[in-house]
Amino acid sequence: QCEYPKFLLKSLLTVTGTLDDCACDVETIDRFNNKEIFPKLQKLLSSDYFRFYKVNLNNPCPFWTDHSQCGLKYCAVKPCTPGEVPEGLKSSSYKDIEECEKAEKLGAVNGSLSDETRQALQEWKKHDDESDRFCMLDDEDSPESQYVDLLLNPERFTGYKGPEAWRIWNSIYEENCFKPYSVKRPLNPLASNSGLCVEKRAFFRLISGLHASINIHLSARYLLDENWFKMKWGHNVSEFQLRFDEELTEGEGPKRLRNLYFLYLIELRALAKILPYFERPAFHLYTGQRTQDNENKKLLLELLHVAKSFPLHFDETALFAGNNKEAMKLKEDFKLTFKNISRIIDCVECFKCRLWGKLQTQGLGSALKILFSERQIEAMPNTSNTNPSFQLSRQEIVSLFNAFGRISTSVRELENFRSLLSNLKQ
Repeated sequence: QCEYPKFLLKSLLTVTGTLDDCACDVETIDRFNNKEIFPKLQKLLSSDYFRFYKVNLNNPCPFWTDHSQCGLKYCAVKPCTPGEVPEGLKSSSYKDIEECEKAEKLGAVNGSLSDETRQALQEWKKHDDESDRFCMLDDEDSPESQYVDLLLNPERFTGYKGPEAWRIWNSIYEENCFKPYSVKRPLNPLASNSGLCVEKRAFFRLISGLHASINIHLSARYLLDENWFKMKWGHNVSEFQLRFDEELTEGEGPKRLRNLYFLYLIELRALAKILPYFERPAFHLYTGQRTQDNENKKLLLELLHVAKSFPLHFDETALFAGNNKEAMKLKEDFKLTFKNISRIIDCVECFKCRLWGKLQTQGLGSALKILFSERQIEAMPNTSNTNPSFQLSRQEIVSLFNAFGRISTSVRELENFRSLLSNLKQ
């Protein structure tokens, strides 16, 4: 087993206490996530509704043209064959419900649908809320999009690193500066975010937290050994330390981990706020397997009620306050910036990294959409024959919960790394 210098064991153990701009502390989040949220969320994400994600991994990079496809074998993504995807998901993915109803396959699948389920499917096809979206959702309707089983294509270290990977994060961080979109990329690395308003500082912390979460997963599912018979994936403590140790990162590592917890609170708050949307009788997690679909909705609502019960939720009114004109301008800034970040993901050369980058970016965008739409959510009718004032597509729903699943797992993995580090220290 490798020997680790003693100074490498300090930083992680000191990420404790109250988070900036929050009424919550790290320890409370750890207990709540690991005991209450994580087990329920993992069970939900293993269901057919949430494990199949439709994505287009062939979009060209819109910002530079000198990139090439990753040649590493672990970068590959295995798409689903048509027979592997539940019929209910395929029939609910067309852009227009009227077009769907003309297809013979949909007619066969849809024959046993209740009126409420038909109404739910019809709502998914409506795109009149496009202006409220924070991410590009062209994958839903692209002829090049394919379903991917997320459980068979896990997020882990693929070997994709170096200047190519850094250029992606460099461009993403620069988007946080809310620069004019005429500025060419890649931009200068990590320009200071001092002087930004509290909302834009929060935006930086969200991106930093997302970056930290991804790095934790890459360190926790690292290829430790490979031979003719099997591959061994597991925790690489030295890789983790290179990304988060206080001294090796010149003091940035602990800040990145604290930003992970900030991101956790933001997405947890979004789940608590969206509960009324999923409580409507008209909403179904439709896959065509009625008994399982009903059980999954019960599990979903149980999870959301647990999320709502968290005692120290983030107060989003501190971020999105101000008069209506200022709030609308801020919302537009967030949307334009976040949509540009989602385009940058199409420049990632590793397909598996691109898959999980797109999903987690879209999930965070869906969470921001929820937090910016509190009034519309509160105004939703309970009846099934009225179109709601707020809508989420299936793509947004799947990405929302899977993205939070990644963050929840990251928080859980920190506990595992603490144990490993403690054992090494002894």
